[in-house]
Amino acid sequence: MQALLIAILVALTASAIIWKGSELLETASERLSAYYNLPPVVQGAIVVAVGSSFPELSTTVISTLLHGEFELGVAAIVGSAIFNILIIPGLSGLVSKEPLRVDRDIVYKEAQFYIISVAVLHLTFSFAAIYNPVAQTDGSIRGTMDRAIALIPLGLYFIYLFLQWQDTQDYEMVETEDEISPLKEWGRLALSLVIILVGVELLVRSALEMGAFFNTPSFLWGITVVAAGTSIPDAFVSVRAARQGRAVTSLANVLGSNIFDLLVCIPAGVLIAGSAVINYTVATPMM
Repeated sequence: MQALLIAILVALTASAIIWKGSELLETASERLSAYYNLPPVVQGAIVVAVGSSFPELSTTVISTLLHGEFELGVAAIVGSAIFNILIIPGLSGLVSKEPLRVDRDIVYKEAQFYIISVAVLHLTFSFAAIYNPVAQTDGSIRGTMDRAIALIPLGLYFIYLFLQWQDTQDYEMVETEDEISPLKEWGRLALSLVIILVGVELLVRSALEMGAFFNTPSFLWGITVVAAGTSIPDAFVSVRAARQGRAVTSLANVLGSNIFDLLVCIPAGVLIAGSAVINYTVATPMM
């Protein structure tokens, strides 16, 4: 029982560390976006989204590279995506001083691209199960996802980046009144990433301890404990943007974060490890 209490305490501490790192990261991302004069939709869907999704990326890399638990990383990303899409928009709407209003780019580009991302990841997992099957005696369907298969979702993300780059070409420059030091903000950004890395490592360790204590699969704790902890940055960024009246940034961050999680974070673990076994039976229905 003492081991469980310690694991819970570590998880809470890790979540607090991730929260603080995310606060620094959000500030740096926002000021850098203003300095480089990026459109609100690009700021939300790329700069802020990638920054706030760093915990998910760290989870995949750390769980795969240091602990050999790629399944935990996948579970954390799937759980985080569910939390982002179902909880954060509701929270943002509740704390916003006025109804959240978005432009057509959110619906016709970000939302549709997110749906495409889910479909492509389904297809990627299917390729792993079909072409690299792993024999099982428990009736589950598993397959080995190698680097070649992992390049499929990554390629789609580069297309997404290209579409966002096109938006910056048509955006009219707006002069900012604040004096922003890019060197200082890049330093703040780097510090925030280090803090988040420390928090994620503690969170992964606590999840593995809970799994060992209850003798349950790591996927269960990844999709609950780790996913909740790593979703803090996305919730913090979107809620704060909504309170400031930046509805586009708030909702674009949710969709952009999920797109980044599905198309980059999961393949990143495979590229680092060389290959990873996917439990198609468990992972796919949760998406």
